[in-house]
Amino acid sequence: MSVFSKTVFRESAAEIEKLPADGGREVAFVGRSNAGKSSTINALTGIGRLAFVSKQPGRTQLINLFEVTPGHRIVDLPGYGYAKVAKDIKRDWGILLERYLQERQELAALVVIMDIRHPLTPLDIRLIEWIAPRGLPLHVVLSKADKLTRQQQAQVVREVTEALAPLAPLPVTVQALSSPKRTGLDTLASTVAGFLGIAEKAAVSSSELRAARRPAAGPAPKRPPKQH
Repeated sequence: MSVFSKTVFRESAAEIEKLPADGGREVAFVGRSNAGKSSTINALTGIGRLAFVSKQPGRTQLINLFEVTPGHRIVDLPGYGYAKVAKDIKRDWGILLERYLQERQELAALVVIMDIRHPLTPLDIRLIEWIAPRGLPLHVVLSKADKLTRQQQAQVVREVTEALAPLAPLPVTVQALSSPKRTGLDTLASTVAGFLGIAEKAAVSSSELRAARRPAAGPAPKRPPKQH
């Protein structure tokens, strides 16, 4: 059984100051709206709808915290890049996201979700540039891998890895993942567990992971409120 199978929703916050400052470790998941971020969190934990999946992109407006074990959390950050969101809301989301990435002391690593068919958009690059100065481990998950052949997946993984290489000495790893087919989940679980400093017995397939630099390890579940 995966260490993530008992993950529970802890709380949501619209301000950095409302987050727990307990010295714990957090791995944050972030990505463009509709890139598959919530589906990836649900697949990782094996708990359906733990992270709310909306048919309308751009609804994650809060920072949602999920506790894996005491003091170890995964964080669902607001999505970015949804064109139909009002400009003032976009601004607020951007400020919240940037402050979390640059100021949050409990943040141990970042998982960036990108649609494998449309990786490294200008907004993805901007987000990576925000986090780069902190020198935290960065893991890129190329979601919806089932939309491409294995050969195409491998090619995109190589291209993204090469594109991110100039960000060194920031530790970067890249993998392909399909939530519906559950391929790549062992790699993701092992990587996130390593970032959190907790044990995860899932084996990692070397064919699933291409690393520019391997990072150092360092009741029923509740759901976060639906965003409107």
